[in-house]
Amino acid sequence: MDALWGEAAAAALHRGQRVPAMRALLKPAPGDEALATLASLFVLGLPVEAERAGAALPTLGVDGAVALDLVRPDGDSVVALLDLRPYSFVDSLGVVSWWIASDLGELSIVGPLREDHVLGVGGASTTLSGIMIGTRVENALDLGTGCGIQAMHAARHALRVIATDISARAIRIAGFNAALNGIPNIEFRLGSLFDPVADERFGHILSNPPFVITPRVAGVPAYEYRDGGLVGDALVASVIAGAADRLQPGGVAQLLGNWEYRGGDDGLERVGAWVDATGLDAWVVEREVQDAALYAETWIRDGGTRPGPEFDRLYGAWLDDFEARGVTSVGFGYLTLRRPVDKRTLRRLERLGGPIGSGLGPHLAASLAAHDWQSALTDDDLGRACLTVAGDVTEERHYWPGSQDPTVMTLRQGGGFGRSVPLDTALAALVGACDGELSVRAITAAIAQLLEVDETALLSQLLPVVRELVVTGFLAV
Repeated sequence: MDALWGEAAAAALHRGQRVPAMRALLKPAPGDEALATLASLFVLGLPVEAERAGAALPTLGVDGAVALDLVRPDGDSVVALLDLRPYSFVDSLGVVSWWIASDLGELSIVGPLREDHVLGVGGASTTLSGIMIGTRVENALDLGTGCGIQAMHAARHALRVIATDISARAIRIAGFNAALNGIPNIEFRLGSLFDPVADERFGHILSNPPFVITPRVAGVPAYEYRDGGLVGDALVASVIAGAADRLQPGGVAQLLGNWEYRGGDDGLERVGAWVDATGLDAWVVEREVQDAALYAETWIRDGGTRPGPEFDRLYGAWLDDFEARGVTSVGFGYLTLRRPVDKRTLRRLERLGGPIGSGLGPHLAASLAAHDWQSALTDDDLGRACLTVAGDVTEERHYWPGSQDPTVMTLRQGGGFGRSVPLDTALAALVGACDGELSVRAITAAIAQLLEVDETALLSQLLPVVRELVVTGFLAV
């Protein structure tokens, strides 16, 4: 689509403005006429002559599109009833191209969204699919499936997927998307959260839950795709608790969420307390924190309400709700949870707000495996290990002019979370010598001799850092 109307028009669409794209489609390039017609109809929400629509849908035809409730007749034209657009990605199994249907957005309907609006593929959707661990499992669960996109992704590595949603409209649209793209191994069930799966257990649970914190007062719209009906951040806490009861031993749950910062309390530690109560292994990454006012503005606009008296009324309701609970800001991030086979070994809460690399799903899977490997080793065992530097790792050095010795040394990661680690002389030498042939202990002994320091003390200093570098993907076995 971006190639059809250009980068500038695509950026304008992202800002909620369609005029540049409309102008670009007036003169499509030769061979792009059918795509331009479909884009006008299903993405921009414009009426299209029935004859043009039929030519762009040679197999389905206008009558078929009407029968599927994709369009409705409007004189000599047709008008879209759903947003329908291509969606492509690459995962470990190859290149995939799908068509995804959802409800028409604010751009097309020019006004507030209906409360049972079914959202298409947005930023949160791509975030969750991007961190998805693709390990083969027998059963997977997509909690709050929406348009079905996460269930469709999960169907590529799970033999069977169950997708639930409280919205009957979402279940219908998600089922349509699965059928449209020839994905047979998804079962859709209507109901709230875990209710439709009773006591079933899963190897993988995925959820982009309705986590948006919304005032529970009359006159504030409650959109099914984003509002879970609970006060504050209780919905995310509820999903975490429910996942603990429905994961198989070794099973992984991955979800997005918001959490509140109340008074002087740390919101991230608030999430830590939720997961501590479950006994699950947990890796929580906070990506962003918004102050209460900005959070309210973001989600009022998300519902299609533009600045004016109604916007101000909703704004006041949001701020009243936050003030009543002492909420100063709201965190957003993602959680990877795992039911231990034996005992809990992982509790990692971190803030990573900068740019991140690609391939987070495989990176998270490798990091979990690396954590398990190193946590099973004593310091003596780790000292005997022969490690290598990961292929995406580089070392950066800064010098004062004329100096032969660096003043700052930093290890940088090109993939994964794009981390950076400050280096001292000993750690830089250790990482530089990790070629898979010498053990950590042997390298440390040589460094201690060169630096004229105690070998045992240096090894004790370096081993915890080595464990961290293994878990975060700088060093590999």
